[in-house]
Amino acid sequence: MTVHKQSTSVSSPRPGVLFSALYLWLPLVVWMGAIFFLSAQPDLPHASTGWLDLLFSSGAHLFLFAVLAILWGRALGQGWRSRLIALALALIYALSDEFHQVFVPGRHADPWDLAFDALGAVLGLLGWVWLQRRISISPKSPS
Repeated sequence: MTVHKQSTSVSSPRPGVLFSALYLWLPLVVWMGAIFFLSAQPDLPHASTGWLDLLFSSGAHLFLFAVLAILWGRALGQGWRSRLIALALALIYALSDEFHQVFVPGRHADPWDLAFDALGAVLGLLGWVWLQRRISISPKSPS
């Protein structure tokens, strides 16, 4: 009769799996934290001219949420379903960001900010998909 000793040690995750998870998810979490930090500021620097301030603010919203959507898409993986989920999550975060600003002194929710957040998320994902396709197409070799 053979007696097998059962191991009582808890197996730790493989280093490659942990690194892969951090590589995919840490940039997303840091970016979301940066957006939250910026939204929590009572008064951000802005241009003195109304149209210049609008241009800078709208551009910032486009950029921040384009990157957020790309990071969500990168973390969730390939495929249209993942990209739609990434877009939905970026939009939910944009909504929560505007809601958060209601509670920050000197800030308020702005539907235009939300519109530029959404536009940034869509353009970011479309640009990311275009770039992925462009990179994956190998040039034809001359015959």
